Amino acid sequence: MQRYLSERVKNLATSQTLAMAAKARELRSAGKDVIGLSLGEPDFNIPDFIKEAAKKAIDENYNSYTPVDGYLDLKKAIINKFERDNGLEFRPSQIVVSTGAKQALYNIASVLINPGDEVILPCPYWVSYSDIVKLKGGIPVEVKTDIKNNFKMTGEQLRSVITEKTKMVWFSSPCNPSGSVYSREELKELSDVLESNKNIFIVSDEIYEHINYKGGHNSIGTFDSVKDRTITVNGVSKAFAMTGWRIGYIGAPEWIARSCNKVQGQVTSGANCIAQRAVITALTEHPTRIKYMVDEFQSRRNLILDLLSNIKGFECNIPDGAFYVFPNISHYFGKTIDGFKINNASDMSMFLLEKALVATVTGDAFGNPNCIRISYAASTDQIKTAIERIKSTLEN
Repeated sequence: MQRYLSERVKNLATSQTLAMAAKARELRSAGKDVIGLSLGEPDFNIPDFIKEAAKKAIDENYNSYTPVDGYLDLKKAIINKFERDNGLEFRPSQIVVSTGAKQALYNIASVLINPGDEVILPCPYWVSYSDIVKLKGGIPVEVKTDIKNNFKMTGEQLRSVITEKTKMVWFSSPCNPSGSVYSREELKELSDVLESNKNIFIVSDEIYEHINYKGGHNSIGTFDSVKDRTITVNGVSKAFAMTGWRIGYIGAPEWIARSCNKVQGQVTSGANCIAQRAVITALTEHPTRIKYMVDEFQSRRNLILDLLSNIKGFECNIPDGAFYVFPNISHYFGKTIDGFKINNASDMSMFLLEKALVATVTGDAFGNPNCIRISYAASTDQIKTAIERIKSTLEN
């Protein structure tokens, strides 16, 4: 039956984060005590003030189709949030609300990427960037980074890969999977390079902006030289623990936003009505309302870095945001442990799942084949147990 499938889907990679989560669930259903550190999903409950807003919307009988690009009062809340938290100014016509930030990214690719267009991706990048680009006929151009520069692309690296075919640059800050956060000076360096390349557009994925341990999030769209070519992507899954509610949004030049609205109108139409009403409340409240989650993530970050420092061959940077560590584990390549040959990061992730019963994600999925991603969006006890299992299994 494979011969009936489109070449597009046959060439599409499976999301490794979702695939590893599925394998972990399969092992659990077979009675295995698997600790899942693969998914980027906060383990907190949704804050009560957001739940109450959703209940109120149900009681007020919100049940109809929503506007394709979102309720106007939600768009106004997003505009106020952008101004308050990011120093960005938008009009309602520049905002599009989608069914998660992933759909927002897909919309952007749909309206801007033509076959053969090159899209620059600093590595590591979020797992779906590359395949979304490929789905639209684009060519991902990977820019390698490493622990030495905290997994961040420099202006010189960016300049060196720009060609006449370059259409876009996609990056996240804080970064999934490395937790790296670009400073204002580093963003200025990138914007200076792009200032003279006026046909290149920027996707700034800021979904983790509030999970930032440095304080003072910076948005590249605040620089005059690139603000008219920057699409800022955000959502509520991470900071507000609303992963299943599936609300993302963009602030973009009007012609891009209206084109995204056009595409979305032919695919999913408007996002869920109850979720939208709840998000109005989430974004209207000050980010200090969720600081307790950020403080806990920072505590867990410190814990997991301390524990990993005791495992030979795990080299980590200090992530300044998000809730992942991204250790270089290439020390183990070519080694055989407990009859299992580890040749690459994918082997390491499978080894840890099968032998230590800990689910992680291979760095290959993020464009960095020497690392694995470990989420610390888990309880302190789970983190301690998981890292102890990894340590004892590798030392076997």
